[in-house]
Amino acid sequence: MTAIEFSGRDRPVREVSSFTSIALTYRIILRQLTTRGRVIALTLLSLVAPVAGWALGASDASLDDSVRLIAGIGLGLVIPVVALVFGGASIGDLRDDKTLVFLWLRPMARWPVAVGAAGAAITLTAPITLIPLVAAAALTGAGNGIVVGTIISGLVGVIVYVSVFTFLGAWLKRFIVWGLAYILIWEGFISQAGAGVARVALRKYTRSILVDQTGTDLDLADFSLAVGIIVPILVAIAALALAAWRLSAQDID
Repeated sequence: MTAIEFSGRDRPVREVSSFTSIALTYRIILRQLTTRGRVIALTLLSLVAPVAGWALGASDASLDDSVRLIAGIGLGLVIPVVALVFGGASIGDLRDDKTLVFLWLRPMARWPVAVGAAGAAITLTAPITLIPLVAAAALTGAGNGIVVGTIISGLVGVIVYVSVFTFLGAWLKRFIVWGLAYILIWEGFISQAGAGVARVALRKYTRSILVDQTGTDLDLADFSLAVGIIVPILVAIAALALAAWRLSAQDID
């Protein structure tokens, strides 16, 4: 009788450590995100930047023109779009195809899932965007300042956009539609309406970093270097925290 009672007791389940949870999520999602069609298409999009940079350099364009190229094509289009595809899909695709349930079967906290998902998306977004953008900056022939500015602003942009779109993918099924609306409509047009509205545009912060490093002048680029870096990092942390909260609150079929 005693043996039967002992065998029927609920054994305590040991929770998977945070580091192990992040690593497990990272591996699963990185494999899920790395599809040939997705990587090729986004790489081709990013290659527009070095082609434009080479053309600009061949025409002996000014530093201002070179900075506008990086700010417009790189920080305004390439990084946000690539980050949207990978960041939004990092959790969104797993939820939609029911793969996320396999992570839920393990005794693990939800915040490592959000961190691991963003890490996987950053791993793909960073090389696909930053290598072509840095090459574009160098090909313009506008000096080392624009190259350094592109590296710093691009890295900050990758981190914050991926984190925000990871949050978007955790909350919304049609994350591509809402993400494109934010990039093209809010950041592209509405943010031009005034300084107050522009503060909600991530582009303003990355452009400010580029301007600080090059000494040029751009619209929506009047923050200091410290603000341009610190605020996006805080936004990224908040976005991942909200994504983790959403994962904890929702049911996975």
